[in-house]
Amino acid sequence: MKRNFLILIAGFAFATSCSTEKKQIEEQQEQQIPTEEANKKKEWSYSGETGPNHWAEFEKGNCGGKFQSPIDILETEADSTLQPLDIHYSTDTKIHEVVNNGHSIQYNFDGGDYITLGGEKYELKQFHFHELSEHTIKGVHFPMVIHLVHVSESGKYAVFAVMAVESEDNSPAFQFLDGYLPLAVDEKKPVNATFNMNDVIPEKEQYYAYTGSLTTPPCTEGVQWFIFKQPLNVSLKMINDLRALMPVNNYRNVQPLNGRVVKESL
Repeated sequence: MKRNFLILIAGFAFATSCSTEKKQIEEQQEQQIPTEEANKKKEWSYSGETGPNHWAEFEKGNCGGKFQSPIDILETEADSTLQPLDIHYSTDTKIHEVVNNGHSIQYNFDGGDYITLGGEKYELKQFHFHELSEHTIKGVHFPMVIHLVHVSESGKYAVFAVMAVESEDNSPAFQFLDGYLPLAVDEKKPVNATFNMNDVIPEKEQYYAYTGSLTTPPCTEGVQWFIFKQPLNVSLKMINDLRALMPVNNYRNVQPLNGRVVKESL
């Protein structure tokens, strides 16, 4: 009888121990879930809780900085000392691929194209599209913009913004680029063909200039911006093709000037 009683007590103690241990494991798992969720990096986007209005909350960088881009070009200061842009683009740059990175359509190509600013060389690294334009002129968006991103050896940025307007026909340059669309998100499509990079620069090279930031995370500041005054003609077909592939309204809202002056070349 005594032996049976001891066995009963031991069994009860074992069951209680197992129950306590199980409860502790469950509590630990419950504590881990929010921690893991908190540590999981959010991927920035153009809408909702990960859209431009929230980038500064979860992206490391300068997205909450004082001198951000894009801006609305409302008032400018004409500056006769602004020199024509020193552009060194090839007539036969080899484009090796086009990429849908989930944020934009981007063309990548071999090195060799560059610009010179203040005696410093900035290499053209890539160009991509936004629909609508990110910068506005007196509050008005253009249907599309091309950003040509240049980087110096010291890591400084200079970006050209070329506005686009709808046209019945594509220029040969844009017809060439449109020929490699469509492509799915995260898809890369080989191009391996030569392209005249000068064809994406307007004939009239007057521009607006100011210092701002990258328009996507990490929103690095100190970027020299050059927004061409003359837009390029792009077919409605290409605009629609890009619109179907990119996120809806893949542009950041205009940012405060905070005392910056926009210069205008003559």
